[in-house]
Amino acid sequence: MSTNGGYLGTPIVTGEAVALDLRPAGVATRARAVVIDLAVQFALLLVASLLLFRFAFSSDTAAYAAIAVSLYVLVLLGYPVLFETLTRGRTLGKMALGLRVVRDDGGPIRFRHALVRALVGVVVEKPGISFGSVALITMLVSRTGKRLGDMAAGTVVLQERIPVRVAAPPDMPPALAGWASGLDLSGVGDELALRVRQFLARAHELDPSARETIGTGLVAEIAGRTSAPIPPGVPGWAYLAAVLAERRNRELSRAAAVTPATPANPAPWSPLPVPPAPVVPPTPPPPAGDGFAPPG
Repeated sequence: MSTNGGYLGTPIVTGEAVALDLRPAGVATRARAVVIDLAVQFALLLVASLLLFRFAFSSDTAAYAAIAVSLYVLVLLGYPVLFETLTRGRTLGKMALGLRVVRDDGGPIRFRHALVRALVGVVVEKPGISFGSVALITMLVSRTGKRLGDMAAGTVVLQERIPVRVAAPPDMPPALAGWASGLDLSGVGDELALRVRQFLARAHELDPSARETIGTGLVAEIAGRTSAPIPPGVPGWAYLAAVLAERRNRELSRAAAVTPATPANPAPWSPLPVPPAPVVPPTPPPPAGDGFAPPG
């Protein structure tokens, strides 16, 4: 519904011109993922060094050093390339923090993307070479939090796991309770009800023109499935809220009828009698563009 979708920075748009409802990962989250990955790499290097020391019987110091350097490069370079290739953009640190590397067009990365990211990281960005300052500066400057490796590979790191705030279901507008009780809601399925609920929860975040367009479309769809057009003078948000609240109340009533209350299974809710709809004089329609903006 939103043209920005809650991104931090520039939206990620797929090749089909669809904006992904994900956001680029923040610097602090990526830093924690790097710490986890460095700890895993250090553990692998430690184990490899102990095995090399135990089983390397050759007295050739040069050969021993060459093997040690090869192991270092293999762990430092092979670890991110292997994991990001096999898991489509995730290392152990990224898995732990819900991050994923994707292409700039939103598609999954391949071996060459992972290799380019890792090579730039090892040569330029790893602590000990630039102490991570190059990566940090580029991520702070980039609108999508890209480091040099991402810029060279054409990739971006996204935050896959974002805490979801579940909006409370809308209340029944008192003036529409009696009207809503006679609606035929058999045509309002779960998918449509979910779309209406999401729209009402995010209506205040939308651009007024987009809110009006989406709200008008939902009202028309609800009216077509219930054969109950919007009453005169009723704002669009109130119409949608009344339909959604009535549908929820009926589902709760059916659930209570199927599962009778017992001492071991008390009633999950206590239905309250719905007061008769008050008689209110017709009010003029709201100004255009405000019918789908809930108060507050």
